[in-house]
Amino acid sequence: MNCKVIFAAVCFIVVSSAAGFAQKKKSVINAYKYSIEKTTTVSNGAVISAHPLASQAGLLMLKKGGNAVDAAIATQLALAVVYPGAGNIGGGGFMIAHLKDGRNIALDYREKAPAAAHRDMYLDAAGNAQLNLSQHGHLAAGIPGTIAGLFASMKYARLSFKTLIEPAIILAEKGFAVTKAEASGLNAYKDAFTKYNTKATAFIKQQPWKEGDTLIQPELAATLKRVSALGKAGFYEGETARLIVEEMQRGKGLITYNDLKAYEAKERTVLSFPYKDFMVITMPLPSSGGIIINQTMKMVEQKNISGLGFHSVEAVQLMVEAERRAYADRAEFMGDQDFVKVPVKRLTSDAYAKERMADYNPAIAGSSQVTKPGAINPESEETTHLSVVDKYGNAVSVTTTLNGGYGSKTVVGGAGFLLNNEMDDFSVKPGVPNMYGALGAEANAIAPGKRMLSSMTPTIVLKNNRPYIVAGTPGGTTIPTSVYQTLINMLEFDMSADDAVNKPKFHHQWLPDEVYVEKDFPAAVIAALKAKGYKISIRGQIGRTEVIKVLLNKKFECAADKRGDDAVAGY
Repeated sequence: MNCKVIFAAVCFIVVSSAAGFAQKKKSVINAYKYSIEKTTTVSNGAVISAHPLASQAGLLMLKKGGNAVDAAIATQLALAVVYPGAGNIGGGGFMIAHLKDGRNIALDYREKAPAAAHRDMYLDAAGNAQLNLSQHGHLAAGIPGTIAGLFASMKYARLSFKTLIEPAIILAEKGFAVTKAEASGLNAYKDAFTKYNTKATAFIKQQPWKEGDTLIQPELAATLKRVSALGKAGFYEGETARLIVEEMQRGKGLITYNDLKAYEAKERTVLSFPYKDFMVITMPLPSSGGIIINQTMKMVEQKNISGLGFHSVEAVQLMVEAERRAYADRAEFMGDQDFVKVPVKRLTSDAYAKERMADYNPAIAGSSQVTKPGAINPESEETTHLSVVDKYGNAVSVTTTLNGGYGSKTVVGGAGFLLNNEMDDFSVKPGVPNMYGALGAEANAIAPGKRMLSSMTPTIVLKNNRPYIVAGTPGGTTIPTSVYQTLINMLEFDMSADDAVNKPKFHHQWLPDEVYVEKDFPAAVIAALKAKGYKISIRGQIGRTEVIKVLLNKKFECAADKRGDDAVAGY
């Protein structure tokens, strides 16, 4: 059943750019009166993202004759305007795509450490980690990758970039009505915006934000216009670069003109693996998520988990123990393969998965004091995800991030966009957890030009070499476990997209040695796990998953997560 939230009322017209179009039609996005649609089943194409206006921007491109990549680009740009807590042009992300010609694409536009960064940059004279510097303000920012990633993905698109960026420009320039959740977020971070900014920002106003207020971002609109006119150089060179560097200088950050100009997105080979009759394609390093879902799914593949039953004590325990082992390996072995040697082949092998589960005992709770990284021979959780399919057979899964909510809390003065705090995703010091409690070793140590390890896990499941499931979520280190559970829910427990997304989730990440569950997790299962010896912690929402399932009749069953303002748009 569709959930709707209605906002108060003025609309504006997005006039389609003449460039790249045979038809000149007017298309309407109503920025002040819009609905949050949670589910739909459609035939021609669909977009699911963290904000209804961004989903509509993507859908607009599908209706203009664009493909799933066009829609993904437009949606990301719109999210940078309407969802500033995580949507961004000052952060980075990953794209996984399956194209209609059978090609699988992995595009890495993860942020990088500036050239002046070094291994111990967040340690004081006594060697203690100063996490306030890696998590807040100018020094926390890595070199942004999003704009480079969007232009790198343009070779798979059909429409002009000017067309794709136009809805975002208008939303920034003319404004939009904020939701209740957005108003709450802006109010909650008002003090941080005041503390970590050197100039006034659009996010601070004298009276508290409330639902239906208009957020107008003229400086961001001007930045987007420079990108529209000048392409990638409109961000990494010229006026925008000057504003970024001057912001860094005012706040003692590290990003320089050379850092910006040298940044490139990178195409990588997808990480793919069979799971029973399906093929899973997902993100390779520097995402840890692809390896984690490979490991966790392989660890349960031969265990007849469907026979155990959804949310049975036995199934939950089995999945938790797979998560424990995968996250132990993450902490020890994973990092940017351009800088360190990671034993990916071994970590993702069937034989290794079998070895890792050899000591599994369903009679008792596992222990992270006992379960260590395997024997190898020589990610607030404010990320955001979008899933797209089109009528041509293309599917796109994109996860982007600023890292924490509103990133570093620092807005580039005069340019109007937030910078990430991704430097915290490096191992600031071996044995010291980041903001998500994740530990890291030397493999993920800071180095100039290095990409920090990520948890983002955009994923597509193929059936008969055609898109079957498009999935992903935000959530820091809970991202891989949320994707893992969603896929198991659908592939093993035969759930609809809606149920797979919205049923309560759990999470284990090796250390701390406790199982996190959402507030509505079954009490009887919690009690049974405690009786076995597990420490259970009840927490807030886990992830905000967006799923599209391709049905036998070739229609698209879509579900946006109940946990936020996430919304589907399709036709």
